[in-house]
Amino acid sequence: MIRINKYLSICGVTSRRGADQLMSQGRVTVNNITVKTRGTIINESEDIVKVDGTEVKPAETKIYVLLNKPKFVLTTLFDPFHRKTVAYYVRNLKNRVYPVGRLDYDTDGVLLMTNDGELAFRLAHPRYQVKKVYRAFVSGAFSAENARAIERGIKLDDGHLAKAKVSILSSGVQNSKIMLVLAEGHKHEVKQLFKAVGHPVRDLSRSEFAGLKGDQLKPGRWRYLSPGEIKALKKLVGL
Repeated sequence: MIRINKYLSICGVTSRRGADQLMSQGRVTVNNITVKTRGTIINESEDIVKVDGTEVKPAETKIYVLLNKPKFVLTTLFDPFHRKTVAYYVRNLKNRVYPVGRLDYDTDGVLLMTNDGELAFRLAHPRYQVKKVYRAFVSGAFSAENARAIERGIKLDDGHLAKAKVSILSSGVQNSKIMLVLAEGHKHEVKQLFKAVGHPVRDLSRSEFAGLKGDQLKPGRWRYLSPGEIKALKKLVGL
């Protein structure tokens, strides 16, 4: 017996949080009955679970890929308005993979995709303090005091106190280039931090996630993770 959101993550459909969203949208059925409660318990050896009418089963082969997500692409596998999603770039894989965490529509950079549900869950959970590195072009001359304000912590729209390590790469009258290191992830967090100190983001890219870099990847291209990289990710989150 297992909770349905965990089962969907094991099947490589989505993360546990993503599974909750699928259920709230009425897209998940158990024995052809729509379920919307994330606490639903199923018998994985007997019950038939479907997403969007397609039966899902645990992934036999675990796949780990790193994608350099282009700008103006949604970090999701399904969009009701038929906009381009990250699924387009990994459509030729034999096994379905899903994104770990999110990148904003207008943000590019490294994005891990996998069907390893437990690893994905831990990498996205704030408890594990997984490091993410961003490079941002912001409006105006960014000062050391601005950096200290972000490092002390700024309250976000959701009430969370966000902090980040800041490095000023360049600062000019018109714009500045900043490197930001986060250990948690909240919706539009980077943009909110810069806006709070009076320097709206003009361009944003994620250069590193959990130690993974996409230096050799062109936008829209991906690569498999090496055995060493997979081992390091699992060690990072206690697997």
